[in-house]
Amino acid sequence: MASSSNALAVSPAGAAGHGHPRRFAPARVRLDGFALARAGLWLAITALVLLPIGTIVVLAATGGGWSELTSPDVRVAAVNSLVSATLSGALAVAIGTLFAILLERTDIPFRRTLRLLALSPMLMPPFVGAIAWLSLLGPSSGLNQFWAARFGGPLWNLYGGAGVVFLLTIHSFPIAMMIVTAALRRVPADLEQAARIAGSSAPRALGEVTLPLLRPAMLSSFMLIAVANLADFGIPSIVGLPGRYVTLSTLVYRYLQSGTVEDPLAVVAAIGFLLLVVALLGVVVDLFRSRTRVELDAQSAAPARLPLGPARLPVGIIAAVVIVAVTILPLLTLTAQALLPAPGVPLSLETITLASFERALSSPGTLSGVTNSLWLAGMAALICGVLGLAVGTVVTRTRARGNRALLGLSLLPQAIPGLVIAVAWLVIAPRIGLYNTPWIILCAYLTSFVALVVQSVSAPLAATPTTAEEAARISGATKLRALWDISCRMALPAAFSGAVLVALTAVRELTLSVLLLAPGTQTLGVVIFNLQQAGAYNASSALSLIVALVGLAGLGLTARASR
Repeated sequence: MASSSNALAVSPAGAAGHGHPRRFAPARVRLDGFALARAGLWLAITALVLLPIGTIVVLAATGGGWSELTSPDVRVAAVNSLVSATLSGALAVAIGTLFAILLERTDIPFRRTLRLLALSPMLMPPFVGAIAWLSLLGPSSGLNQFWAARFGGPLWNLYGGAGVVFLLTIHSFPIAMMIVTAALRRVPADLEQAARIAGSSAPRALGEVTLPLLRPAMLSSFMLIAVANLADFGIPSIVGLPGRYVTLSTLVYRYLQSGTVEDPLAVVAAIGFLLLVVALLGVVVDLFRSRTRVELDAQSAAPARLPLGPARLPVGIIAAVVIVAVTILPLLTLTAQALLPAPGVPLSLETITLASFERALSSPGTLSGVTNSLWLAGMAALICGVLGLAVGTVVTRTRARGNRALLGLSLLPQAIPGLVIAVAWLVIAPRIGLYNTPWIILCAYLTSFVALVVQSVSAPLAATPTTAEEAARISGATKLRALWDISCRMALPAAFSGAVLVALTAVRELTLSVLLLAPGTQTLGVVIFNLQQAGAYNASSALSLIVALVGLAGLGLTARASR
């Protein structure tokens, strides 16, 4: 019996077979370096994305700001924001689609040059573009003065709601043009050729076959543009406010600066929550659209370009004039404004001066703004580069259930208006001891721009086979070591390009900086905005011209390096 009982004691199978309860040893969780790194990434992305969103939701639900949303000021600002965002989105999609078809599917001359020029407004900060257009169509511009002297009134005063819609459209149509062009290149040429064989003319085949296939891309670009324009601050503040055209973004700025409501943070959180809901609805609509779309086979032959015939040269001239008028002409007038001593002075060899540049660059606010912008942009680029490289590598080179969630969470800020992010960090700042410090602006930058690096890294890595990592694992390397030695090094150029893009975007950013402004933390965008609001139009034009030229050059170098 003793031997039998001993046998039962050492044999779990025997114990189970004789009806005794089976005992299991407690499971041990193995924490290796990769698991710790992954947990750290989740913690960082949660703090940068989920924490601000959750803060907005909680404060909007518990605060008393909802009653203020029925006030006339909020209703008027909400209507203005919806109207300007919807109209500018629709116009931008129409113009972008027209240019995409002209430059991609017709034999219009100078296609490459016109395509580059048409995309250039996207590379300029919207508030700088607004200042450039004011130098052309402002009340004291040379064009309006010339027109008023001969016809008794200005050609067009850009101030007001029409100017806001116009400038939002100008700075948004390149986005629609890029998205529609990418979709246009995926439409099989065989469909158009089949329509042509069946007796359809080239314009009819383009309108009845190709254009319906572009509707999903047009809808996506409309949702993206409308959500971004809904909370834009630079254009409505510079062009809209002088014409008494108030939007939600400028109203939030007024509430935070003047304290005209009892609890500004609660009211602003309620407005931010509404904007967040609108943005997320746009994302959901786009996701459902992408799931129900019909995928077409890639085209096997280059599409036949639509011959314009005798209209080729006139259409090319008209397109060139329009594109140059909306891209080059504002920069030229901005340059002229920067070289004049005061608004309204006619441009001549005797009136050209560099005094505006000297006044703008020698101002103490400019020096501190440049210093703060460079420091914040550099820190944001470094942190976003490291974090984006790690997230992009993990979600594309490993297999785990949470990879999609981590990638989606890191890319979510792209769909959230900057106004919402600024308000969220404004609420969080006093609770973590960062109120009235530059660190809160840095946190907002990280939330807004980390998606740029994640997207830059994940796209090329997802298309690269994992054979090198598998060989490293077979040779004895740990998962973390294989990712570090192979995947991260392969993605380092893409991460560097994404980090440079973060720096160039952050150094000229306005919406986040102006809402999170603290004493001694003004940035370059805020300096230009303050100069414009103070009436120093020539000095603001000079500084805007420098920012525009440096930004265009930097983005050009980045594109060349990434290529």
